[in-house]
Amino acid sequence: MSLTDDITAAIPGPATPYQGDIARYWDHEARPVNLRLGDVDGLYHHHYGIGDVDQAAIGDPSDSEREKKVITELHRLESAQAELLFDHLGPIPADATLVDAGCGRGGSMVMAHQRFGCRVQGVTLSAKQAEFGNDRAHELGIGDFVRSQVCNMLDMPFETGQVAGSWNNESSMYVDLHDLFAEHARILAVGGRYVTVTGCWNPAYGQPSKWVSQINAHFECNIHSRREYLRAMADNRLVPQAVIDLTPATLPYWELRATSSLVTGIEEAFINSYRDGSFQYVLIAADRV
Repeated sequence: MSLTDDITAAIPGPATPYQGDIARYWDHEARPVNLRLGDVDGLYHHHYGIGDVDQAAIGDPSDSEREKKVITELHRLESAQAELLFDHLGPIPADATLVDAGCGRGGSMVMAHQRFGCRVQGVTLSAKQAEFGNDRAHELGIGDFVRSQVCNMLDMPFETGQVAGSWNNESSMYVDLHDLFAEHARILAVGGRYVTVTGCWNPAYGQPSKWVSQINAHFECNIHSRREYLRAMADNRLVPQAVIDLTPATLPYWELRATSSLVTGIEEAFINSYRDGSFQYVLIAADRV
């Protein structure tokens, strides 16, 4: 019997047909780029990487082990991205609760618990993802601290003002930002920290480029502009403490991924949109006031 037989496939709270579509999308998603990278060390991410590629680690192109080394390096860059997000949560006591909104298969939740020693609650529209994450937490012996559930992130089952920190790691493009930040502001304690890492279209470009439109179609999402993030935070008592452009830091990840066997066909859109300035990869950390 799975540990997550109590998970319901129904999405609680005010769900929409679109949310049902997204739940089905992620229930059936099994891309090698997510699973093979997670197999490196058992941390299964659903986000991208940052940092310079360690050329010595991936070896010469003629190396028979190069593909395996590339996969390991891509995974290292993805984990580095999660560590940067946690850096911006600030000090978190061991008796605190953190919330990962759009937790995927739970890799970041495991990392957060390993770093802070606290309880980490994850929400996802996908019953398959929640089951995977909970089974993995049990295998690691941390099931009492790390828990995923099927939930609408716009209506999370947490008490008001009881969460020390929360985040969206590349999941905010699936919801209305005002609704999302209102819910984070509700669950966060005053002084609590919210962090998002996300791709957003650049208002200075004018409108979403053709590359951004391709990314939207590929992932069935709706990428917001950087301006929309800041405006929606201001409307919901979330005051930015850091806004960091990670675009130069994520390009090496995409350029390396485009040379691997794990290409999905969307790499060109990411690389071109980052290079022409129409798309940006940003981290925003904000305090609940």
